[in-house]
Amino acid sequence: MTLFATASVAAPVRGSLSRPLVLASDEPKPEPDTIVFALMSGKCPTLKVAGRDFECRAVGFFQTEEGRANFTIALNDPTDASHIVTFSGNHGVRSQDNLYELPIDEMQFKSSDRPKLDGLPVPLIEGSTGNCKLIGSLASQQVSSISCSATNKNGKYELQFESDGTPMVLRRIRRTRAGGPPVMTPFD
Repeated sequence: MTLFATASVAAPVRGSLSRPLVLASDEPKPEPDTIVFALMSGKCPTLKVAGRDFECRAVGFFQTEEGRANFTIALNDPTDASHIVTFSGNHGVRSQDNLYELPIDEMQFKSSDRPKLDGLPVPLIEGSTGNCKLIGSLASQQVSSISCSATNKNGKYELQFESDGTPMVLRRIRRTRAGGPPVMTPFD
């Protein structure tokens, strides 16, 4: 096990020969495996990140074996080719064949200035509240639109995605942990 250490704000007592207090924490735990990935083709008439307007390069959806679902947007940011924003939550519901709703409890941010693990940016995760709605026929892999809205201490985040009518690219990975029940996705 690798440990990371950071100097704390505590300092030695004046005149003491002791060293500054150093706190250690465990290495970040690996992310759960992705069981489904969908890439959608279209445009984003609205994409706001903490009040700033962006265009999107790509919009995708993925869900992990633990059930966390994510709408991930690669931003068209001329200053950072690695700028990615994710609306993330648990307990998404497909209440109708053409409607999937996901309550958002965190926003994830990746950029070129984030620390890297295995060469990829580690996301900054911020607690948030919001909702995403995907409208379309998931069974036929046709999405009409996605709308997401979330807020946190840094501002408001909005996505309006409109499909160009091209069927989504869908990849299923059916690996689940031994002994656990299968995780249902909005595509099941």
